[in-house]
Amino acid sequence: MRYLPLTPADRAEMLGVIGAATIDDLFVDVPAAARHADLFDLPLQAGELEVERELSALAARNRAAGAGPFFCGAGAYRHHVPASVDHLIQRSEFLTSYTPYQPEIAQGTLQVLFEFQTQVAALTGLDVANASMYDGSTACAEAVMMAQRVTRREKAILSGGLHPHYAATTQTIAHAEGMEIVRQAAAVDAEAAVLDAIDAETACVVVQTPNVFGVVTDVSRIAQAAHAAGALMIVVTTEAVAYGLLKSPGEMGADIAVAEGQSIGNGLNFGGPYLGLFAVREKLVRLMPGRLCGETLDADGRRGFVLTLSTREQHIRREKATSNICTNSGLCALAFTIHLSLLGEAGLRELALLNHSAARDLATAVAAVAGVEVLTSRFFNEIAVRVPGDAGALVEAMLADGVVAGVPFSRLDPAAGLDDVLLLAATETTTRDDIAALVSALRRRIGQ
Repeated sequence: MRYLPLTPADRAEMLGVIGAATIDDLFVDVPAAARHADLFDLPLQAGELEVERELSALAARNRAAGAGPFFCGAGAYRHHVPASVDHLIQRSEFLTSYTPYQPEIAQGTLQVLFEFQTQVAALTGLDVANASMYDGSTACAEAVMMAQRVTRREKAILSGGLHPHYAATTQTIAHAEGMEIVRQAAAVDAEAAVLDAIDAETACVVVQTPNVFGVVTDVSRIAQAAHAAGALMIVVTTEAVAYGLLKSPGEMGADIAVAEGQSIGNGLNFGGPYLGLFAVREKLVRLMPGRLCGETLDADGRRGFVLTLSTREQHIRREKATSNICTNSGLCALAFTIHLSLLGEAGLRELALLNHSAARDLATAVAAVAGVEVLTSRFFNEIAVRVPGDAGALVEAMLADGVVAGVPFSRLDPAAGLDDVLLLAATETTTRDDIAALVSALRRRIGQ
């Protein structure tokens, strides 16, 4: 079968039916300045072998995270994913399933989502979790808009420790809802500034722990201050493995917890797809975005699963919908659930301890490099360090030594004025030889 089966006669007949003289008539509403007059600089056609050869050459320019010492984090983390996870999610009944539009016949999908919700609620220390969101950043934006619905206030305070990409996503989406977004300046330790900013007009306070600089903070005091002002507390986590070791958002007083779930069951995948975790206190459940799967009994008394709550415009009247996110990252949620089930509570705690141990070794090693300053002693598996000169240039130079030396903060927030700050992450995949290679390259490039 041809990829382009229409003949010139076919096209002429179609244009005649709609009353257009030429193809160009279909684009008259596009400004001339936005049109491209000629063909793009792409080959018009190529055989399968030639296409495969070209794409393979492009792919070879990438470097996989496992190709050598790798210290990137900043919201996406390299963890070991058991082979059984990929094997199970590739079963056809999982791989091809999508939104349960007819939930009563999608019992397998609903059960998976029910188990996923149960796990997320337990991890976050909150009462109810939904059946996933698109990713962590859009989940953060959805939480802010939910706070607007709950409090009927318009102002959201975003901590200076919130990942800049999460803050930018929230600004973009919430702006369309008419919300006032107060985005605080980037700060390694942002607690005091957040406490000072809370007032009677605040709908919600958004804080991250561990924050984008890796700093772990007990945000209970912020929660108390927010609640005293009638505002909601939203806690963001970008490293889901941290739940295995740190106090949960619910324990710290969060009303809403959102997170990026990529760390459990999902590889880096060059940036996606990922999945957003979203959990709330029970009293807020009817204003929560997304869908909620529940357990019930059928007419014969057998255990079954139903779509208990679905607040998307695909299921209810548009004006009643709380979210128009049309993807729940179901396959990524399944991978999350399988991996977490394999780990269990004890396994997750052990994994978290391995991560923290690797980060401690990393912090001790880089602190011994003259000219490098570790900016915090309260961290999980990620640290921020100050280096001599430009961190971005240093990272580029160290690539020649075979070391991917983390993420320059300026790449996340170019306007922050923190060009000398470098984010370094260590996980259970980080070896002592990796850390030694990083330290050696640091000393060489700094000029020791």
